[in-house]
Amino acid sequence: MQIRDLPYSDPGDPDVRSGPRFLYWLGRNQLGGQLKALGWGLLHQLGIAGFPVAVGFAVQAVIDRSGGRLALAGGMTVVLGVLLALGDTMLHRTAVTNWITAAARVQQLLARKTAELGSALTRRVAAGEVVAVSTGDVEKIGWFVEALSRFAAAATALVVVCVGLVLYLPSLGLLVALAMPVLALAVLPLLPPATRRADEQRDKAGKATELASDTVAGLRVLRGIGGEELFLGRYRRASQEVRRAAVRSARMWALISAVQVLLPGVLLISLVWYGAVLAREGRIEVGQLVTVYSAATLMLFPLRHFEEIAMAYSFSRPSAQRAVRVLSLRRSDREATVEGVAPVGDLYDPVTGLMAPRGEFTAVVCGDPDEAGRLAERLGGHAGAPEDAEPENAGTARGPGAGEARESAGTAKDTVRQPSVLLGGVALDEIPLDAARAAVLVQDKDPVLLSGTLRELLDVPSSGLVTADAALEAAQCGDVLSALAQASPDNDGDPMGTRITERGRSLSGGQRQRLALARSLVTDPQALVLDEPTSAVDSHTEARVAAGIAKLRRGRTTVAFASSPLLLDAADRVVLVHEGSVVAVGVHRDLLRTEPRYRTVVTRETDEEAAAAHPVGDAVEIPAMKSIQEIEERA
Repeated sequence: MQIRDLPYSDPGDPDVRSGPRFLYWLGRNQLGGQLKALGWGLLHQLGIAGFPVAVGFAVQAVIDRSGGRLALAGGMTVVLGVLLALGDTMLHRTAVTNWITAAARVQQLLARKTAELGSALTRRVAAGEVVAVSTGDVEKIGWFVEALSRFAAAATALVVVCVGLVLYLPSLGLLVALAMPVLALAVLPLLPPATRRADEQRDKAGKATELASDTVAGLRVLRGIGGEELFLGRYRRASQEVRRAAVRSARMWALISAVQVLLPGVLLISLVWYGAVLAREGRIEVGQLVTVYSAATLMLFPLRHFEEIAMAYSFSRPSAQRAVRVLSLRRSDREATVEGVAPVGDLYDPVTGLMAPRGEFTAVVCGDPDEAGRLAERLGGHAGAPEDAEPENAGTARGPGAGEARESAGTAKDTVRQPSVLLGGVALDEIPLDAARAAVLVQDKDPVLLSGTLRELLDVPSSGLVTADAALEAAQCGDVLSALAQASPDNDGDPMGTRITERGRSLSGGQRQRLALARSLVTDPQALVLDEPTSAVDSHTEARVAAGIAKLRRGRTTVAFASSPLLLDAADRVVLVHEGSVVAVGVHRDLLRTEPRYRTVVTRETDEEAAAAHPVGDAVEIPAMKSIQEIEERA
């Protein structure tokens, strides 16, 4: 796999049983790249190991006053230099390729999982954790894969050199061979505490950054209430905690660096002292001592790959565990059993009892906006964790073992699932994902507009039965089109070619909402679920939007979560959901007369106002039209 071949056509099916198994799966899928890195790495490392032989040969040639052997040593040095340069260059290329391709594979897996779970992902895993996995953790996983490429070559070279030294000069080679494992493993006991301290520092830095972001976002409000000093003090304390954590982490890494300098220094001093004694006694030649000393000195370079791979694994293991935590999430505990296209029929939620008959415009009224958002997601098949379960991002444990603990807890909670929403009597979880997404579309209360032209915004997968013009007209986007045409005179007054900035920041809230509604209407799914589709528009526009939705979606299933009387009056039927269950079904005006809980939500009355305005026994006597007029005046 080369960088030019990215992205992968299929990133594969990862092993998500644990972080180490995921890392092993990742390395196994890059076996070809690892073997290339091993080959070039051996050429590089053995080129380094060959220099002591050439240097020792040259020194002995000078002592023996042999010009021929000195020239031969010079030729060996030139050849080794060429091999070293070639091996180093190609090793770097293959190692970086392994890093980038591994990171790209993980990012594709995360993107695929995000698309599969949709908005339910952030109900089961914190959004910040998803961002951390897709950025910093991906980099650490790639680092381990890249370090593994060079470690295998370094380990092989060390074994070859140690064996060669023992055979070349047993008296000194045995000392080097026995010391190398000690040098390679000396820092391992220090790595777990160093990793924990580094995780603690990142955790505190993340909290400080989050606090700063919240403060900046709410700066206008803070100034209004005089709370700048309060939040400044909080951020000052958080930044000091980050500083103290960074100092503690730096002390541990400084200790590791000191050990890495001290022990090799002890080896070299011992080697020189013992070799000088042997040379003075005439048991070895000076050239042999120089060869062994040079080999031991140059072996310290590949020896650092042992320390690097240990550090890379210590950092990548919790990162891989966090990636596994996301990648192991599934749509449901059941696999898709229905082949082909999604069935046609009513949309039914067995948890609340909400029924949206096929081909009708159903409005849903919930007293709790959060409950409405959760129900809208459920209707789209984005079922999250059980509502009474602790959020899976609530744990604050950090460090190498924290991921496994969170994974075990998350797995236990994921085993308790609510019944799936039914479409035509078939559970959405049992319908293939592509078919389910094409059949049921959910537009949440804060839809996102991607950057691009208006034509590109409306170029979405659709049935082809609803044109962009018809959708824009139904969503009452006439003023939006006029504004876009004026904003881009270079397009000859064509608003469809006008570029919309990221998230539609150049538009007002109502304009963004109506364009998002038009995009959903163009899609023309079998069932369209809208969560507060007119909350950001004025009453006059809201009435026309409600009529436009009802007209354009006639004969197709539409569910709108709202509490506006103008939209409710346009629906074929209205459902009242109270405390997680359907408690009333009817038309808007009938429910307004007969259902006090419905009237309280729609008219925004408090309990005291409702009791004073509508005494017990008199509720059914309120004329429907008079109530509608009063509500419209309030709107």
